[in-house]
Amino acid sequence: MSWKERIQRWLDHTALDEETRQSLNVLKEDEKSAEDAFYQDLVFGTGGMRGEIGPGTNRMNVYTVRKASQGIADYIKENGELAMSRGMVIAYDSRRMSPEFAEEAARTFAANGIHTYLYSGPRTTPQLSFSVRYLNAFMGIVITASHNPPEYNGYKVYGEDGAQLNLEDADRVIDYVGRVEDELAIENNQFDNSLLVRIDEKMDEAYLSNALTVQEHSASPIQAVFTPLHGASGATVKRLLDKAGYDQITYVTEQMQPDGEFPTVTSPNPEEGSAFELAKEYGKKSGADLLIAVDPDGDRVGIAVWSGSHYELLSGNQTGAILIEYLLSQKQQKGTLPENGRIFKTIVTSEFGRVVAESYGVSSEDVLTGFKFIGEKLKHNDENPKFEFLFGYEESYGYLIRDFARDKDAVQSVLLLVEAAAFYKKQGKNLHDVLIELYNKFGWYRESLVSITKKGIDGAREIAALLENLRKQPVEAIAGIPVVSIEDYDTQNRSFVSLGTNEKIDLPQSNVIKYFLEDGSWVCVRPSGTEPKVKYYFGITAETQQESDEKMELLKESFVEEVNNR
Repeated sequence: MSWKERIQRWLDHTALDEETRQSLNVLKEDEKSAEDAFYQDLVFGTGGMRGEIGPGTNRMNVYTVRKASQGIADYIKENGELAMSRGMVIAYDSRRMSPEFAEEAARTFAANGIHTYLYSGPRTTPQLSFSVRYLNAFMGIVITASHNPPEYNGYKVYGEDGAQLNLEDADRVIDYVGRVEDELAIENNQFDNSLLVRIDEKMDEAYLSNALTVQEHSASPIQAVFTPLHGASGATVKRLLDKAGYDQITYVTEQMQPDGEFPTVTSPNPEEGSAFELAKEYGKKSGADLLIAVDPDGDRVGIAVWSGSHYELLSGNQTGAILIEYLLSQKQQKGTLPENGRIFKTIVTSEFGRVVAESYGVSSEDVLTGFKFIGEKLKHNDENPKFEFLFGYEESYGYLIRDFARDKDAVQSVLLLVEAAAFYKKQGKNLHDVLIELYNKFGWYRESLVSITKKGIDGAREIAALLENLRKQPVEAIAGIPVVSIEDYDTQNRSFVSLGTNEKIDLPQSNVIKYFLEDGSWVCVRPSGTEPKVKYYFGITAETQQESDEKMELLKESFVEEVNNR
């Protein structure tokens, strides 16, 4: 069916609401926009779906939300009455249409006879993950588009363990969603009211009680600034820090209330320095040692630390290394560091955290990019215990300290970051000082990321062709440094170039290639799972800061040139 036939099908459908009908009549006048809105169904992938809000099969709207929910409802019903009784938990963040989409999803599940728990106000993604586990629900969803621009929203799906669906279960759900033929014909007005339960305060208290358990020490004085960037975490973080006894925290007033327009920031992304502009103003006035920003759905956190003359934004890799150092050092001093402790990181995350952990005798394990793969490891360990989980993280500012949630959790991370800053302040240091000490001890690990945007159908084809070309014509050297091994996660093969030998990679299949160089540097190529981008990740280590800076720039320039010249 062509996009023109799709749009006409909507216009001819008796169930289409009048407001959408009028919008479509206007949209038809702009063929390019109309084609983009209808040329395909909004992709429902392993993590759910995400897209621009608006009318169309390729947009986030009440009809595409109903379709996804009906497919998941069919999947739950196929799993039997117990699955239906255990039911679904739904949370949503502060974005445009989030309450409406959450309500539509909840009504669709209830209309299918599925017990449904719905938060009545914005809550964080990690609280949704916790709630699924706490309520022993069969599944969960959260309406969010993370740090995307205001015109986006999304639909993330969680399994009974509180983690995003593993690949096998996700494939089943995708199949069920794909079987729903007519998103306009789904009715969700008739259901037993007892099946739809609103949850709030009791669950908030349960989550906060668990979040308090990440503490290694009781509170001590620290000046810090916190902002939720207009997202869902503001009230929760404030309650948590108040309960923990941190009474010198300054909150960025203009950004504390949930607001899907994100009026005071260019982008609500804690990876970007611009997100900290207001926090910096507050910090300078209060003399804060630490600035903390959390993304709209409360799963990722970024920090800026006072370096003596300015606030310096730390990378996710740097913050992860600091948290590992603090957490393991305190457990070691208290005698609570387990012999079988383990941390997890993704394949594009720095080796920095690994060497810090190994200095305490703690093993680390790599997983594919995406926190669901850490969640999957934790689920397997629940069933067959082999290690004690200590920490999990990824370079994109996501951390998990205690696994009562099974997704990255900025809320519990904020508490441990504030605690670490207070602990080191008593020693006359701040977190920047700790970072420099770690560099001097273990080497100057540096990482960088280059993202290339390629939109639309042609862009997707270009990204696929790029990966195919890299497989057919392997890179032999980067910046004059020989490639010693290549990991291809699509073929699940690790090839040792100089030896001419191969071995199997014991990780799920994924369209990712990683190069390891003779000097210990590495480069990884992967398409984004949520945006029309191909990403190049770089990691190096050197003896000095200047050497690391120079080495990184040379590596990036050389690899980008290599790819562009193919």
